[in-house]
Amino acid sequence: VSALFANSPFSEGKPNGLASFRVAIWRDTDPDRCGLLPFVFEDGFGYERYVDYMLDVPMYFVFRDGKYLDASGLSFRDFLDGKLSILPGEKPREGDWWDHLSTAFPEVRLKSFLEMRGADGGPWNRICALPAFWVGILYDGPSLDAAWDLVKDWTMEEREALRNAVPKLALDADIPGGRKLRDLAREVLEISRQGLASRARLNTSGDNETGFLETLDEIVASGKVPAQRMLDLYHGDWGGDITRIYEHSF
Repeated sequence: VSALFANSPFSEGKPNGLASFRVAIWRDTDPDRCGLLPFVFEDGFGYERYVDYMLDVPMYFVFRDGKYLDASGLSFRDFLDGKLSILPGEKPREGDWWDHLSTAFPEVRLKSFLEMRGADGGPWNRICALPAFWVGILYDGPSLDAAWDLVKDWTMEEREALRNAVPKLALDADIPGGRKLRDLAREVLEISRQGLASRARLNTSGDNETGFLETLDEIVASGKVPAQRMLDLYHGDWGGDITRIYEHSF
């Protein structure tokens, strides 16, 4: 998803050498609360394991009486025991836990739903494509199993290597098995399409949701993600004039 939707190739009015500057920034942000979580790929992963992870994420703040109290680096486990140095003897309220949950930013954040955080922004057709893509995979059991089968044998090192390569290479990044990410994207899109077709949610014209994936099909077919299309225009028709970006919708 980070590759398909890569759309941030400029910084301070000029190319930054990346397809997704946003993804690159998150790679360089507080590793205690960001990035891939190795334990989510383990057998038996569930809510309890995620809670254990969050209890060990260093705190940022506690909100009391309209003020944010600096709790940087403190332990929520200590808070549960009434041993938080900034509020000695006080134990957390339910709202404190919800606040703390909001201070972690892994690639997928677990709430009462899954927050999929990989995509750059874009125009309406990709805004519609993004939830359709995920619904096709996550809301259909056979599709979810098929998607997992594609990557379940990858090592954590291979997953991290791909995450590090995508901001610059997008769909041209290497994946295990001597293939390119573009090959995997094509397979995953087909899996998502099957999941959406199985849902059979139709509009008033009788069309199902698979049409929302067409813009992603075009990206995979061309091999060029939105950022690369913008760079082509920047170096071509735009003549290096970044202000021309406001005339287009990407």
